[in-house]
Amino acid sequence: MSETAEARLKRMQMRSWRRGTKEMDLVLGPYAEVHLAAMDADTLDLYDALLAENDQDLLPWVLGQQPAPERFAALIGHIGDYARRRLQPGR
Repeated sequence: MSETAEARLKRMQMRSWRRGTKEMDLVLGPYAEVHLAAMDADTLDLYDALLAENDQDLLPWVLGQQPAPERFAALIGHIGDYARRRLQPGR
């Protein structure tokens, strides 16, 4: 039996909030809450693949300390931009 679209979004949102590190919880959780529902099928597939990556790899990619793999580069850039805007003082 395949996963329904609603179940997939719930699973991905939960996985975004329950990472291996608190830092990635605080980056991916809010991002998923705002952006998941509006993603097209290809972007959802890519985000789902990103969720399978290790936090020890993800955090340096998001922080710009290491380059993200080409397939994730645009998505990581979007996530990093969102996190920086969200964490600016006065927001």
